[in-house]
Amino acid sequence: MKSFILALIFAALSCTAACAQGNYEIQVYGSETVHPRTTMLELHSNFTAVGHPASPDGEAATNHAEHETIEITQGLNDWSELGFYFFTSEQSALGAQWVGDHIRPRVRVPESWHWPFGASLSTEVGYQRAKFSTDTWTWEIRPIIDKQMGRLYWGVNPAFERTWHGPDVKEGVDFAPGVKVSWDFTKAVAGGIEYYADYGNIRAIKPLHEQQQQIFPAIDLNVSPKWEINFGVGIGPTAATDHWIVKGIIGRRFDWGRNDSRLHSATAP
Repeated sequence: MKSFILALIFAALSCTAACAQGNYEIQVYGSETVHPRTTMLELHSNFTAVGHPASPDGEAATNHAEHETIEITQGLNDWSELGFYFFTSEQSALGAQWVGDHIRPRVRVPESWHWPFGASLSTEVGYQRAKFSTDTWTWEIRPIIDKQMGRLYWGVNPAFERTWHGPDVKEGVDFAPGVKVSWDFTKAVAGGIEYYADYGNIRAIKPLHEQQQQIFPAIDLNVSPKWEINFGVGIGPTAATDHWIVKGIIGRRFDWGRNDSRLHSATAP
């Protein structure tokens, strides 16, 4: 497994193209993977209250766009999972549209390694229609590090993104980090800040006004180990970013047969 993780990291650093993730799945990943014989079904709902108009190259406007994403994740074993995304967009000028699909395998450091923090590695590849992204085939590799320290939780996703097909093929590897810090106010309610960015090429960081940056005050409701509920309102302070976004995530775990007892005491990843 160690060699597999190192190979994925090496592949990401040797890529030669860039991409930027749209506002379809806004989430800082936790390090845990879905348990074996368990399926996680999630609905990501994101509404861009103040966004951008249609671009000269034909990309659809983000302003007043409603993005609905279905994510299905299947646990494979104690340290790996496989996820699938189905992206849609709806706005008055276009109606409801299929945007594309992604597939996402992920592996994590087993608990038996006794690391002082959680760690996993996600890689995501997929297609999106040119109407919604001129970079139609993209790839992302996302290291994930997190830790629960009493009531305090923190997670870091220093993601690297690239384009396989589209105008940004020759622009190098993008650095697009995500960070989350939250506090458990009660056993059922946690609140904090989520931060998302795209700084551009790792060898030539963009000027601030060309970077994508989003800050989301967010709430997590831990009503049951089987449910994942997250809400947030984000502001984009830079010119290149959609300025106001409302997001929600509702997820449900389904167990198929006997499962690991740790599921009943774990919090949502």
